[in-house]
Amino acid sequence: MNVSSDHLRKVGLELLQTAGAGLQEAGLVAQNLVAAELRGVPTHGINLLPAILERIAAGQMEVPTELKVIADEQAITHIDGGNGFGQTAAAEGMRRSIEKARRFGIGFSLISKTNNIGLLALYSLMAAREGMVGICACNGAASMAPWGGADPFFGTNPFSIAAPGGAGDPVVLDMSTTVVARGKIRRAARLKERIPLGWALDASGTPADDPEAAIRGTLMPVGEYKGYGMAFFIDLICGLLSGSSYARAVRTFHQPEGPTGVGVLTMAIDINRFMPIDSFSKLIEEHIRTIRDSRKAKGQNRIYLPGEIEAERERLNRVQGVEIDPPVVKAIDALLEKRGLGLRLGDGEVRA
Repeated sequence: MNVSSDHLRKVGLELLQTAGAGLQEAGLVAQNLVAAELRGVPTHGINLLPAILERIAAGQMEVPTELKVIADEQAITHIDGGNGFGQTAAAEGMRRSIEKARRFGIGFSLISKTNNIGLLALYSLMAAREGMVGICACNGAASMAPWGGADPFFGTNPFSIAAPGGAGDPVVLDMSTTVVARGKIRRAARLKERIPLGWALDASGTPADDPEAAIRGTLMPVGEYKGYGMAFFIDLICGLLSGSSYARAVRTFHQPEGPTGVGVLTMAIDINRFMPIDSFSKLIEEHIRTIRDSRKAKGQNRIYLPGEIEAERERLNRVQGVEIDPPVVKAIDALLEKRGLGLRLGDGEVRA
């Protein structure tokens, strides 16, 4: 089923308001979830709504979100996320990082005690669209063993970097430090599909193609020991340094087992402090042309930039609607019915 993005946002907005979120915050979170769907990353999209509402109902997430500024000194900001919406906290962290970068050339924010922040590219892109380089990272619940270990210890600990692309879209990298994000394993389990060998190990340390076994086991780090090293330092900064949970103390967002304790970093670097933004734009445009015109590998007719596939998918999905997996449709419609809302996902179906 393909559903219009406007209808998806309306569904999210109304469900979040029934859970106690104010109109502005519900709108921000709903827009964040829909943006993930538009960019072709459904693991960070509206499928998170049932977990969000369950966590709020269980009293394990504070809504509306009340952020507390712990420190605000020169180029840095330290924020207590108040165990509220991660999207609210991360957006505020990047907003403050951008503001600091305008004053000092660089802005850096750490956020403690928050929750799942959704698609990290959305925050790094906030800075890129202001003529800056944006960086965002966070830790997560244990799902990756340290290299050479057998027990889950670190999260997928994703990070994103974005920069202006001149006359074109910003370039943006958004990746987990594991071969795949754990959401892809959960999605395969919902759809009762197998996963490729090499994504994860089962609890015995054997390569797994059963997503349920993979969830009980560990994910493989990207680049073997390199991914482990990246996850280590993201956890160190986002968790340990921010005063949030880290390593095995971070709890999963998908089961109401207590506050997750996710930590986040956002950073903005003002390009104008190093060269005029117009000069940077000319350089990046020429750099991109050189990359595109370089020799293609056998069987390839195009070289994509980081984030280019997602940007093109977003433009297409705004026209044709977002494809929603049947199990997600069923779960969301059940929530809408349970909360006495007349909306259904099918109300916004887009037909060719």
